[in-house]
Formats: sequence, C-alpha cells, structure tokens
Amino acid sequence: MLKGINHSIIEVNDTGNEYYERAILIIKPEYSSVERSILEYEARQLLREFDAPSAFRIKKKKLSPVIKAAFIAL
Repeated sequence: MLKGINHSIIEVNDTGNEYYERAILIIKPEYSSVERSILEYEARQLLREFDAPSAFRIKKKKLSPVIKAAFIAL
C-alpha cells in the first residue's frame, strides 16, 4: 500500500563497501530538522559497520578446505 507521505532521505552513492554500490536511508520524521552534515556523517558511520552478506561469507568458508585439498593432491 502506498500513502502520500513525504519522507526525507539520504542517498549515499559511495558506500566504501565492495558489495554495496549505494544506499538509501529514510530519516525518521522527528530527525528531519537535524543538520544535513550530521545526518550524512551518521549515515556513513552506519554503512561502515556493514559487512558482506552472510551467504558470501559461508561460501568462502566452504571453498577454502576444497582448495587446500586440491593443492595437497597436486
């Protein structure tokens, strides 16, 4: 369902993360009057905490023993 509510957003084009190209964050209405530079700073801090999706991390762990076994076999 769509409603005609106007939200403030911050779009981060350079996330600094190899997995995510850009992020769109919706600002809570009570914080929409906060200075833009503060909101951008907080958005970048939040994005630094993001890591690879768990499925990517699991695949890397599963491939490592297989690769090691292949080298040992050679």
